[in-house]
Amino acid sequence: MSLAEQTRAAVREQPFLFDALRADVLNYTAAARFLEIDGDEEAIATALRRYGEELESYDEEPVRATVTMQRRVGITEAPDPDALLRLGEVGVEPDGPYTAISASGDVPPGALGSVCQRLQAAGIELAAAAGVDGELTLVVDNDDAANALRIVEDAVGSLPVPDGY
Repeated sequence: MSLAEQTRAAVREQPFLFDALRADVLNYTAAARFLEIDGDEEAIATALRRYGEELESYDEEPVRATVTMQRRVGITEAPDPDALLRLGEVGVEPDGPYTAISASGDVPPGALGSVCQRLQAAGIELAAAAGVDGELTLVVDNDDAANALRIVEDAVGSLPVPDGY
């Protein structure tokens, strides 16, 4: 495997580096030191630069999405077919200690991961989360609902949209 192929594989194992390459904000030399690749640091930095030039960049238009909140929901096993959210044998239904926050519209793939990272950084634990086909739904404790709503609105509104999405 060539050094360029090793570099690409290493970047794909580190999603934050991939995002930084696409956004054109990566310090190539620092990233070359970070990656565990045997080879010349300068050559790895050059491979990173070239890889970044080949990647599809983010569009400047922000995500157009609607964020809503529904309080007092619960997590249940074997949910009703009409549950608010179903994922396998688990569902979100009315009447419980949680709040469901949903974003729908032009929510790009990968938005769920970005939102979850921001919530984790804020110390907000998720009871459930799902993202499919331009929508995502998160379930948090009622006590964290207001802060989580603000974080989701900010995160979804500031996500870059890949070209052609």
